[in-house]
Amino acid sequence: MKCIILCAGYATRLYPLTLNTPKHLLKVGDKAILDYVIEKLPMEHIDQIYLVTNNKFYQHFVDWRNQVGDKLPIMVLNDKTMTNEDRLGSMGDVLYVIDQTKFDDDFLLISGDNLFNFDLTPMLGPFFEGKNIIALYDVQTIEEARKMGIPTLNAEGVIVHLIEKPENPSSTLSSIGIYMFHREVIHLLRQYIHEGHSPDKVGDFISWLCQKIPLYTHRYDGPNDLWLDIGTPSQLELAKSLFAK
Repeated sequence: MKCIILCAGYATRLYPLTLNTPKHLLKVGDKAILDYVIEKLPMEHIDQIYLVTNNKFYQHFVDWRNQVGDKLPIMVLNDKTMTNEDRLGSMGDVLYVIDQTKFDDDFLLISGDNLFNFDLTPMLGPFFEGKNIIALYDVQTIEEARKMGIPTLNAEGVIVHLIEKPENPSSTLSSIGIYMFHREVIHLLRQYIHEGHSPDKVGDFISWLCQKIPLYTHRYDGPNDLWLDIGTPSQLELAKSLFAK
């Protein structure tokens, strides 16, 4: 399995903190946000990590990669964009990685600004049975749900519909930027882009994809499960209080 980590955003809501530093490398305690993500990857099943970023922050991630050393198979890719206005978008960056590396494999897709404390291993069982799996988490408030992709599920936990950033969320159970896809999704992603759909948001792709193939879900709802999207200064401060030791 390959892993694609999305790190090409410009995090304008975190200015001035992210004017000259990518959000993913901001510190929470003594570690960067990205370090927390890397620690949670099921590396026994991953043979290559592709980290995609933009031209503005490319050298930052190369320097980070050099500090990590050779203990992990990480390749940093530059999508060549310079500003928030000319970005490729999340799915555009996924296709960029696939085209640049020519990989044709199952892959874990994960946002590089996720902070979570749970194990991804429970997603692997159904994934190895042939299912495409999307992680879900209850963000608990309607205010937070308005910022997320909110799925509607059938009795088997399969997504039948997903709305990205709904004004009136049907629930607070949200897609959180962690996806395990089989290689069939590569062809479907090309079809999605070819049809002229926006490459910007993963949620829009999921909304389209769930009409093509079954998308199963794994819900992280244990009493100690914790997830945060670091999008604003207040969320960054909350992360420091919850994750920094």
